[in-house]
Amino acid sequence: MHAYPATLGCTIHDLALRLRRLSPSCGPVRLIGIDGHAGSGKSTFADRLADALGGAPVLRLDDIASHEQLFGWTERLLAQVIAPLARGETARYAPYDWRARRFGPDRLLPPAPVILVEGVGAGRRALRPHLAHLLWLELPREESWTRGRTRDGEEQRDFWAGWVEAERRHFADDPSRPFADLLVQQCEKGYEVHSGPVGTAGPDHSLTQGDDPSAMC
Repeated sequence: MHAYPATLGCTIHDLALRLRRLSPSCGPVRLIGIDGHAGSGKSTFADRLADALGGAPVLRLDDIASHEQLFGWTERLLAQVIAPLARGETARYAPYDWRARRFGPDRLLPPAPVILVEGVGAGRRALRPHLAHLLWLELPREESWTRGRTRDGEEQRDFWAGWVEAERRHFADDPSRPFADLLVQQCEKGYEVHSGPVGTAGPDHSLTQGDDPSAMC
């Protein structure tokens, strides 16, 4: 069990306002990472937050990853998305089709005031310097994986067996949660937002699990 400071008491609209007030982190863009274990609810949360932000674009890392590179996509993301946005230019990337097992036609991602980057690994070491904020969906990994397996059904059983081991290795080598600005928990009436472990440390400093209770909405 993790000990939390007092809940920040944000509605998702309060959170959206907080994010809009951040300084740009990638050219003119406030890039917001949404990380967590597979099955933790990142996609649903990202969609709701994007709506609260007035239709903010969502870059899904499922479109960047592939069967051959579950987590080895850093250089492609930096080259195709991060670098153009940092120059104030439109990014262009080819989303991966998980059923056809190939990359599809290019998709354009113009700069916007806020862009959400959603997926396992959104808070990885190489991306943190480009993020205005990192949010972590707080759900234990076994519970997350069970939800994911149930969602994807029997046809994805073999994929999930390989995914679980790959995710374990990824987070063992490059954890995201200790660097989260905010921890997000789904609850009966929406979401609770807690201040995260990152405090005032830089993106590659060693951290304790101490939270910053002054980081309020």
